[in-house]
Order: sequence, then C-alpha cells, then structure tokens
Amino acid sequence: MTRLLGLECADMDATEAAAWLAARGAEAPFGYVVTPNADHFVRLSRDPELAAVYRGATLRLLDSRVVAAAARLCALPAPPVAPGSDLTERLLAAYVGPADALTVIGMPEPVVRRVAARFGLPMPAHHLPPMGLAQRPDAMRAAVAFVLAHPARFVFLAVGSPQQERLAAAIAATGQARGTALCIGASLAFLAGAERRAPRWMQRIGAEWLFRLLHAPRRLGRRYLWDSPRVLALLWRQRVIRR
Repeated sequence: MTRLLGLECADMDATEAAAWLAARGAEAPFGYVVTPNADHFVRLSRDPELAAVYRGATLRLLDSRVVAAAARLCALPAPPVAPGSDLTERLLAAYVGPADALTVIGMPEPVVRRVAARFGLPMPAHHLPPMGLAQRPDAMRAAVAFVLAHPARFVFLAVGSPQQERLAAAIAATGQARGTALCIGASLAFLAGAERRAPRWMQRIGAEWLFRLLHAPRRLGRRYLWDSPRVLALLWRQRVIRR
C-alpha cells in the first residue's frame, strides 16, 4: 500500500488488480473498488463523509498518471496507475465467463448489450436509475434493492462519481450483499464504442484528460481546468507536512 493524500492505494497496476479481484469468489463478503483521480482527490479534501466512503473500499487504485507524476515531482511516493477502464477490460476479457452472474447499474441498455456481446457473455441484470441518483433517496434505495435481488460475482456501478461510490457504500451497509462492485464510470461506454477513448499514446503520456476535454469542453471544462488542478496544491501541502 502507498499512502497518497489520505488514501491507502494498492500497489497494483490494472493487470494485477484484475487478477486479485478474480481470486475473490462470488460468495465473498461484499467489497467495492474505487479508482480515485485528480478530481476525486480534490472532492475528498472537501467532503469528509465521502472520504470515509473511499476509505471503506476493499481496493483503492490510482486512476491518474497526472497525479502520479505530480506526486513524484513533489518527492512523494506514488502507487502504480491502474485506470478503471483498463481494469474493467482486463477483468471481462480474462476472468469473466458466461457462467458468471453480472449486474450493471447505469448505462443505456444497448451499451450493456454491446459489451456483453463483445466478450461473449449473456445479458447482465441491468438497472438504469434516473438522473440525480445521489439526491433521490427513493432511487438510491431502488438501486440498492436491485443489487440485493440480483446477486452477482461482479457488480459494475456506472452512474458517475461520487454517486457510484455512495451507492457502493450503501450496498455494503446492508450487510446482505456478496461479490465485488466496481465503480467504473464510463468504462462500459468505452468498451461498447459508445464513447471514444483517447489513443494509447495520449494515455501513456497522461493526456487522456485533454482528449476528453477537447471532445466535451462544455461538460468537462470546469472539472479539468478549474477543479482538478487544485490537486497540485494538495500534493504540495503533503510534501510540506512530510518535510
């Protein structure tokens, strides 16, 4: 484990994390996976309750090459980077078979069907909550109830952050679920071809955020140009504290 900005992140890349998760059986006590990036770390610094949700995860994986590079520039230890989209693809490609029960919360049904077809899987149990899930207790309860009614080896929570992380914690709080939930954002949309992911060379140099910004400037402009850069101040503050 490597401690970064208050979170103990696993020293695993996406391939290692997929293998680790595959070793958890379908009947394992319920656990969930979070993949914090720059935007998440900034949000956690302002919201202690949400930070507790992330600390309660079974596995925390760093999902930002920019944060990793900035941490090293600040002379701080950084865990390996394990993008949630890479983790999802490796898990489905190498470890999930037709006999494995899957549940998906979020994403339009055609997206879920295309992902299942791509990996030779039957259609997962699928529930699409309404927009504004986090502000709608009735919708949150319905999503939790759906997961409990459809036990699965893996539950993919694709309703955006921080809603998916809060949903994972709410499922865990029931004490009735089994298996592993992954908070995976737009990963299924990428795998289905519904959204374009950055070219590999942009991913490798940590510019995936720029690709997404250029394709959705109105939706992502504030996040990438105003909110996320504040992680640099958080990292510098941690450097000062360590020294």
